[in-house]
Order: sequence, then structure tokens, then C-alpha cells
Amino acid sequence: MTVLEGIQRSSEFLARKGVDSPRLQAELLLARVVGLERMQLYLNFERSLSAQETDALRELVKRRGQREPLQHILGSTSFCGYEILVNRDVLIPRPETELLAEQGWTFLNQLEAAAEPELSALDLGTGSGCVAIALAAKCPTVDIYASDISTKALAVAKENAMKNGVTERIRFFPGDGFAALDSGSRFHLIISNPPYIPTAEIETLAPEVRDYDPRPALDGGPDGLDFFRRLGGEAADFLMRDGKLMLEFGDGEAEAIRKILEEQKWIVEAITGDYTGRSRTLVARRI
Repeated sequence: MTVLEGIQRSSEFLARKGVDSPRLQAELLLARVVGLERMQLYLNFERSLSAQETDALRELVKRRGQREPLQHILGSTSFCGYEILVNRDVLIPRPETELLAEQGWTFLNQLEAAAEPELSALDLGTGSGCVAIALAAKCPTVDIYASDISTKALAVAKENAMKNGVTERIRFFPGDGFAALDSGSRFHLIISNPPYIPTAEIETLAPEVRDYDPRPALDGGPDGLDFFRRLGGEAADFLMRDGKLMLEFGDGEAEAIRKILEEQKWIVEAITGDYTGRSRTLVARRI
């Protein structure tokens, strides 16, 4: 079997299994098997696959056909240009979360340019550590803190910090929300991608999400807004006077979250869209 035949047969199989972008997925899996960059496959279409390579490809394609996430099969994903290890203990970073991270480092860099002293930021519910790592890499003078209730997730986050050379830049804390922190802690930025899927909707999600992402990282309570109510009530005590709260949220939740925060004496400064134009992130400050 040649490289091209491997791509074609794998694509057809994945399409029958309902996998999105089957050709792309097949190419990425084959690239891993043969040790080439994906685009290099196009220069090697006529190359014959060895028996060992063919067997390895079939096994990976079978796993993907069973709807195991591509990122789990490959072991990592890219986030803001940084390689992030993922497994069943952490939420797979989504492209829209890159926009949240970018908002965070842009704000911190503005403060740095204004000579604000001793800058600090908290990534609440850090999961894989992707947001904290991006902030640490983009804002080298800022003290970055990251917390998560899951000790398994924190272990992955610490490994990712080491892999990306920012271990000394991030302080990790295990615990439930702000309970992980000292009562006197204050931050210029609190940033979070909290659970926001309504409980009843989780079973309707794609198998890659429903069956492989950790349920606590998805479940936002009956209406998906439990964690936003909690953040609205607790975050102010940990935010500097001129600090910002930046949050990611789900489809159709923008106005409900705005109302929650405004009732708890926050000013919502901006609600921005994701790559599809759907409202996805929110920036707020305390009155």
C-alpha cells in the first residue's frame, strides 16, 4: 500500500464512522506513523508503506473511528503555538480559548507598558495549563498563578509547563476555586474557561467530547451558569482595584452572564466573538 492509498482508504473508513474532516485526520495519523510533516506526504504519495507502518496506521485509524479524539491519539495539541500534552484528565484546548488567552496577555502587556509594578494573573481552573503557559510565555515579567480542583489535571499542567520552559514562571495550587488561594491574594487579571455546558446537554455532545473530556470540566450545572454565579460573587475579593475578569462561555449565554455579573456589581466592558462570530468571551471590571 502506498502513502496515497493509505490516505484514501483511511479517509473512506473515517467518513463512514462519522468523523469530521476525514481526509485531514487520515493525513495527520499517517504523518505520525511515517515520521513526516503532514505536507511532506504530498511529496511521497508513491512511497510504499512497510508492513509495520501499515499495521500501525490501521490501529490508529481504528481508534479514531471509535471516536477517540485525535489529540489523545497523538498525545498533544497546539495552543497559541505551544505544544500541550492532553489525556482524559484534562479538557482538550479549543481554538476559541486561544482568543481568551490573547485577550489576557494583551491586557497584561498594556499594564507592563504603563509601568504597573509587580503584575500578577490567575488562571482559575487551569486544566492542561494551556492558558497559564501562554500568559507566562507572552508576559515574562508577570507572576502567573494557576489553580485546579483536579490534582490529575495539575500534574498534566505541570508537565506542560516543563515542556514549554515556563516551570519557574507559574505557581500551581490545588483546590476548589478561590479556596486554593490565600485570602490576601490579589491579581491584576483573573482569567477562566469554566465549565459551562448545561448538565442535560452533555449527553448530546460529540462522542469525542462526551466520552473523553473530564465531566467536571464540562458540567456547568442545570443551566450551565453555576460557575459564573460563583465567579461573580467571589472574584472581586481577589482582584486588584483596576484589574480585569476575563471569561469564556457557551453559545447563547452572553446576556445571562452579563445580568449575573451586573447584579453582583460588575461592569461588563466587552463581549467578543469567536472564529465563527458567536459571542464567546467577556471582559469585566468591578464598579
